[in-house]
Amino acid sequence: MLFNRYKNLHLIQQLDPERDHYQIYRLMFGYDFPWEMMRSLEVALMRTYCIPSISKLLDKTGEFYHRSQKRYDDTGIIVGEIGKWGYDSDRGKQAMQRMNAIHARFKIDNADFLYVLSTFIYDPIRWNASFGWRLMCEQEKLAAFYFWREVGKRMHIQNIPETYEEFERYNRDYEQENFRYSDTNRRVGEATRDLFLSWFPGWMGSGLKPLVYALLDDTILNAFGFEHPSPFLRSLLANILKLRARLLRFFPPRNQPHFFIDYPIRSYPNGYEIANIGPAENGKR
Repeated sequence: MLFNRYKNLHLIQQLDPERDHYQIYRLMFGYDFPWEMMRSLEVALMRTYCIPSISKLLDKTGEFYHRSQKRYDDTGIIVGEIGKWGYDSDRGKQAMQRMNAIHARFKIDNADFLYVLSTFIYDPIRWNASFGWRLMCEQEKLAAFYFWREVGKRMHIQNIPETYEEFERYNRDYEQENFRYSDTNRRVGEATRDLFLSWFPGWMGSGLKPLVYALLDDTILNAFGFEHPSPFLRSLLANILKLRARLLRFFPPRNQPHFFIDYPIRSYPNGYEIANIGPAENGKR
């Protein structure tokens, strides 16, 4: 049973992280860590809203206030399509083209693009180090870097660092230099927090809000102007997530992939066309 639970790890360790990065990334994202990847990417997106230049643009579009669930779903669809099928598959290319078309409407600084790209690599790795049912191996970490670097190239992002270590330094340095409070940070952060809370019965909201804060580190909370949870609550939540990780070691491995697009999607109960996701040209979709 132990060998079967780790069968993907054994396969991954035989692969080359640069040449086989998509195969490795698909196994870790879709089979071994689907829930963990989604939660860590949610935190990663919250981190990007701590950059005033990013939150100012998002605040201006109004998407977070009028269509917050749809915007979340659209992001999940793009990531899910690329992660499940690969960036060079037909569906992956469609998702990339749609994402690039949406971004082309706005003036976005290359440095901000680079930072957002880096969070998709390093936030899941850091989450895994704290709450993974097993630790990612070196091949998985490097594969995530190579995978998202190729996605970044297809997004026409410039000056993507050539090594895992260099890009991680960029990630940390950029946060240190650019994380600071702004009103637009707070508005976008509150809208995203309220979206997460909307997935639960309304009576649970006041109790769950501190748990959302407990998932975020102090730099994020300060940049949003959110209150800090008690050390006890932080410790309790961390211990629950670690207990979950220990229990998962006794579960059988998944035989089918579990990406965001493999679940019912709230904004698209009847399915979706990749070409139609995202905001419409007139802003009414």
